[in-house]
Amino acid sequence: MAIPISYNIRNLWTRRLTTVLTLSGMALVVFVFAAILMLANGLQKTLVETGSYDNVVILRKGASTEVVSGVGRDQASVVETQPEIAIGPEGRTLLSKELVVLVNLTKKGSGSPTNVTIRGIDAQSLSLRPQVKLAEGRLPRWGSSEVMVGSSLVRRFSGVTLNETFRYGTRDWKIVGVFDAGNTGFSSEIWGDVDQLMQAFRRSGYSSLIFRLRDSSEFEKVKSRIESDPRLTLEAKREARYYAEQSEIMAKFLRILGISLTIIFSLGAIIGAMVTMYSAVANRTAEIGTLRALGFRRRSILVAFLIESLFLGLLGGIVGLFFASFMQWITISTVNFQTFAELAFSFSLSYDIVYKGLTFALIMGLVGGVLPAFKAARMKIVDALRAS
Repeated sequence: MAIPISYNIRNLWTRRLTTVLTLSGMALVVFVFAAILMLANGLQKTLVETGSYDNVVILRKGASTEVVSGVGRDQASVVETQPEIAIGPEGRTLLSKELVVLVNLTKKGSGSPTNVTIRGIDAQSLSLRPQVKLAEGRLPRWGSSEVMVGSSLVRRFSGVTLNETFRYGTRDWKIVGVFDAGNTGFSSEIWGDVDQLMQAFRRSGYSSLIFRLRDSSEFEKVKSRIESDPRLTLEAKREARYYAEQSEIMAKFLRILGISLTIIFSLGAIIGAMVTMYSAVANRTAEIGTLRALGFRRRSILVAFLIESLFLGLLGGIVGLFFASFMQWITISTVNFQTFAELAFSFSLSYDIVYKGLTFALIMGLVGGVLPAFKAARMKIVDALRAS
């Protein structure tokens, strides 16, 4: 015979103070656990959405990022002849030759300098990145020292607002536009004419080539041809995969940090749950004796107390995830471990994080309640009634 669930809920309501305190401890742990996972998920989501599955990135062999890559002009000319490259409406190949360099900008508020990416683009770059939209001002004129900045930089850095001028390389650059690239890494970059930037930073080659595939299924064919060409020392990656790789080290670090902190905090929550349940057993000795006298088996007593503890964990998990969900409104910035450049991204909640958070909360409830439940189940009827 099983004890009704309403009995457990009634007992938790009777001990409101201890229930709330225990629930709060579990909710805090789940909040921290979910927030760290949301941070890692937001970083990966931002970088993955930066790349397109149909675009291909060409880098120097062995280069993990565009910052340390180099593609010569002669090599770019060879790649440009590949038949798998899509043709645009104007009859030109959808291939962009780009340069990536890092410069220092000053953060608003803290005044600390941070690396920011300047990307040299050409006429095809915007066609390859349809998510980039002009928000203010106008596009830079080709062949001029004009640039446009990502909307994320305008919000977080000083000296990069519309119509301002800043000096990098060997010349001054005027900001004539602000662009919005949505939830992508491009919003944390500055864009200008690739040829002008190469002159200003004294670069003789490009950092990367980006092109659109005529047919997405032809990736392996063009990849094999480029990487086996003796004239080239290049490798090809799908743009989506390239940006996903940029997030792996940082996301892994965040997850390890999150799990470590959660384990430490969870010990306190588990102890709190255990104290609460031991207190419940001590205060309900007479009830336990009465239940046993009414014919309820030890197993029913054990399950009843475990259900209470699991219910505490579940409530704590739901509360923790509820408050963690509001973190999605927050945008933070950090230095990407692989590019060493500033990247802005938001916390991102997913079904997987909700599942992991609730599972972790239930585990805390189970671990915290199992010993008190066994103690309650082992009580003898006579001893329990005598104690009352």
